[in-house]
Parts: sequence; structure tokens; C-alpha cells
Amino acid sequence: MTLREKIGQLFILGFHGTEVSGDLVRLLSIYQPGGVILFARNLEHPVQAASLINDLQSHSPTVPLWISIDHEGGNVFRLPNGLTALPPNGLLGRLNSEESVRSVASIGALELRAIGVNVNYAPVLDLDTNPLNPIIGERSFGSDQETVSRLGWVMSTTYQEHGILPCGKHFPGHGDTDADSHRELPSVGHSAERLREVECRPFQNLIQKGLPAIMTAHVQYPQLDAEYPASLSKTIQTKLLRDEWGFDGLIFSDDLEMAGITDHFDVEVAAMLAIEAGSDQLLICHNQDKQMKAMDATYAAVQSGRISEAHITQSYDRIMHYKKLYAFPHAPATLTAISDVVGAAANKEIIEAIMAADGPTSAEPTLPN
Repeated sequence: MTLREKIGQLFILGFHGTEVSGDLVRLLSIYQPGGVILFARNLEHPVQAASLINDLQSHSPTVPLWISIDHEGGNVFRLPNGLTALPPNGLLGRLNSEESVRSVASIGALELRAIGVNVNYAPVLDLDTNPLNPIIGERSFGSDQETVSRLGWVMSTTYQEHGILPCGKHFPGHGDTDADSHRELPSVGHSAERLREVECRPFQNLIQKGLPAIMTAHVQYPQLDAEYPASLSKTIQTKLLRDEWGFDGLIFSDDLEMAGITDHFDVEVAAMLAIEAGSDQLLICHNQDKQMKAMDATYAAVQSGRISEAHITQSYDRIMHYKKLYAFPHAPATLTAISDVVGAAANKEIIEAIMAADGPTSAEPTLPN
């Protein structure tokens, strides 16, 4: 594996359109990224989604792509025209039923797997502790650390059992913010002790049990790192997650094109800082020019000695370890699997029964595509 190919594996890219364009083919061929992230803008219905994913995988014949998505439930739902609509985590937290979480996650995993998805950015492990938070709310299982930890672990293990890599987010906790990191850089001013004992606790609990992947938050925690947000912080990612807690799973960045980052850093600079901080997988979800600049800048940083090739190799080896568990061997999605599983009446009946067990809920924020 060449250095450029190893660097490519660190990047997960978004794109526009519902087909694999010529520009996207060239990007996949030249840079060989590790994966893609799908949004509503890419997905029309399950058969089209599966065809798109099969086509994407055909352009990465040696190492299967991560095909990733935000399929949390509630309004964070990228393919409403076909997949079974899942309840928000807030409802599951109120029911406090591990059986319900297992049923929901099983349906989500089986349907995602049927169309070819192998990574889901879930569960949300943020605590819902700030009523002014514009972005978490019903995405969280609740404000109680034990409940969030327990239900989050059930969701995580259920996805794993069905061949989907789960990714807990947003470390070390986006719940007690009053700003949306899609639009600005939030800050949480709690003491280091409070952050460790409250916001970080669900993440630490799941790490101890074997959570395979974590997504960092574009949020500033001055008492942990006065200079960088968590997504770019070596103190938070390497010293806390890796060295102190012994986490050896994958660290994903959130989208490096969110305003919480781009208001302060160029994307290519943010990508290098994220890698130096300890991130293994960098999401750049929109602009192809920025994606290429980030991958080229990373290659130049290794060539100049700013980032060691050993550091890149360490992340590459970690990625390959998890791809062997969740991406190899690649088997194309089939029409039979889609028709048998996706949106099945039995799935809808299970979800309707779970939804009926809860009263009216507040509206959940809808994330931009």
C-alpha cells in the first residue's frame, strides 16, 4: 500500500447527486478515499440507493469503501422514501426499555445492510442537559448517565451483531451547549472534573465495554484544551481517549466543513490538525475541491516531516482492522434482500407499537444535508 493510498483511507467524503458522476469516478480512482457519507441529496428510494452503493463499491475493488450514514431515528433520517422510520432516542429513553432499543436497532441495521451501508453514526451518547440546546434534544436518550450508557450500549452491540459499525457521538459531549456546531463553534465552560464525571461518562462507560468507534464534537472545552475544539485537540483525543482511557477504536471527526470549523480554519489545515490530534477518519461532506486540497495537504505534510508516515500507518492499520470486521468481503446489495427486508410491514408494526407506548414528544431538530 503506497503512502497516498494509506492517506486516502483516512478520508470519508460526501458528494452531490444520485449517481456516480465522472468527477466522482476520477476522485475515487486518483485519491482512493476510505469511504463516503450519504445524505438525503443522494438517496431517492432503496433500489436506487443500493444501485448507487454497488456502483461506488465497484470503483474501489481492492479495499471496500465505508458506506456511512446518519441513521439515528427521529428526524435524523436520510431515506424516508423506503426505510422504516425509526423513533427518536428521546422516546426510547423515556420508555427505558432495552428490548425496544434492540428491536429498533435491529430493524435499522438489517435495512441499512440490505442496501449496502456498513457504518452508522449512532448511537448519540450526548446527555440532554440543556433545554436551550438547538441541536441535541430528542436525539439523546436523556439526561441520566446510566440510562444513556445502558441504552447506548444496547444500540451499539445490536448494530455490530448485524454487521454495521456503530460510532458513538459527539465526544466528549454536545449536550450542554446552547449553539449548533453546524453554524458556529460552541463552548462548554464546565470544569475538567465536571466534564469527566458527567458529559464524558457515557463515552467512558462504553469504551470500557468495547465501543469500536467515536465521533468527536466541534465544540470547545477550555478546561480541557484552551486552544482547540475536541475534533482538533490532541489533549482530548490522544492524551485522554488513547493514553488515559486506552481507547484503540476508530476516532472519526465530524464534518470538517461545518461552520464550527470553517469559521476558524481552512479545511486542509483542519484535516492536518485532526490527524495530528489522533483522528483516524476525517469527514469532508460537500466540496470536492476542499476534499482534494485536504488529501494533498496531508500528503505534503508527511513528505515535509510534519506528520510521520508511522502516524498515518497506525491509523491505516486501525482502519483495516475494522474494515476486516465490517466491510470485507464486499457483497453487492440485491433486489431480493431489499424487497424482503426494507420497509417490511412487520418492521413498521414493531415500530408503531413502540411509538404508541410513548406520549406526544417535542419536535426534533433537522440537520442540514
